[in-house]
Amino acid sequence: MRRMMKWAFMVSLMLPLVVLAQMPIDEQATEKTECLLINLHEISKTGFMFGHQDDQAYGVGWKAERGRSDVKDVLGTFPAVHGWDVGSRLSNESNIDQVKFDNMRKWVKKAYKMGAINTFSWHLDNLTTGSNSWDKTPSVPDLLPGGSKHEEFVKQLDLLADLFNSFQSGFQKIPIIFRPWHEHNGDWFWWGKGNVSEEDYIALFRFTVDYLKNEKGLHHLLYAFSPDRSRLRLDTIPEQNYLWGYPGDDYVDIIGIDNYGDVGRAGGGDSPEQQAQYFVESLKLITKIAREKGKVAALTETGLEGVTRSDWFTQVILEPIKANDEDIDIAWLLVWRNANTTHHYAPYQGHPSVPDFQLFDVDPLTYFEKDMKNPYKKGKALK
Repeated sequence: MRRMMKWAFMVSLMLPLVVLAQMPIDEQATEKTECLLINLHEISKTGFMFGHQDDQAYGVGWKAERGRSDVKDVLGTFPAVHGWDVGSRLSNESNIDQVKFDNMRKWVKKAYKMGAINTFSWHLDNLTTGSNSWDKTPSVPDLLPGGSKHEEFVKQLDLLADLFNSFQSGFQKIPIIFRPWHEHNGDWFWWGKGNVSEEDYIALFRFTVDYLKNEKGLHHLLYAFSPDRSRLRLDTIPEQNYLWGYPGDDYVDIIGIDNYGDVGRAGGGDSPEQQAQYFVESLKLITKIAREKGKVAALTETGLEGVTRSDWFTQVILEPIKANDEDIDIAWLLVWRNANTTHHYAPYQGHPSVPDFQLFDVDPLTYFEKDMKNPYKKGKALK
């Protein structure tokens, strides 16, 4: 109730600004894409959606089983957000995690018809060396216009556009949240800080958006910007640190952050109390920036590998957000994939964290597929 009163008061003061800010960066965005962005704004004021990477594709002990999901197995409902990755090269039949694109098309459509949302990242290979995205050999100048690999890069963008265009339900293009060149402030990808200048990174991001939007005519995409929290200093000019490589307000719909380090990961040197403080500060930061820019904030990746703390969902994630709800507005959070019994981020049947996850599910602040109505119709996102 407090969050709803807060939002109503803000709207009464700034309605013209809010209405303008809710429009996608793509002035030709489809009606459903425009409605999705408006609904993301609204959702972030009352709660947040739960998302899971590759949720329908596989889980612990199973792969590509019709109607299966580890989340659904323990809650009876799918996530509200379904994360996918385009993969290494689009000329392959499967993505980087061996998810076949033909199956992905079916699962994206199913998520859409359930009232859920699809979001995509892209671990493109290093086209300069032919190795994977973790090859840190500088490559971005080669991909930009005039570069030695520009033509090959454009071919990958053409294939990407073909894939995104294939996500349809009837004659309707399914809206997609695209999160290109993520975690760029870290040095582990070829497009990351230390392997690329800020100027060239911005040029890469802008070229990607401009090509998909203007040359390929894709108007069903929203674009997310998502640095990694581990390379952000929250004690000194955090907003300036966050905005390293920011391509500009005309290129970004979603202000995101990937944060694994503040949610229980061992080995970082911070105490649990310090991690909890930094987690809250990181969400306050993206909320502040999103409010200033009229964008949507989201925790675009997070999770504790193995979910080794049985009360992780309520005590590490939910309670800190609830305790700071005046300063935190995120539309969703997404935990990473369930590959096996050691590399997983959502509970599966028999996991010790299942009871806590069930409490997380029934909290009024969290939204799963069962709570969604139609996020692609204005004002109809939630049941």
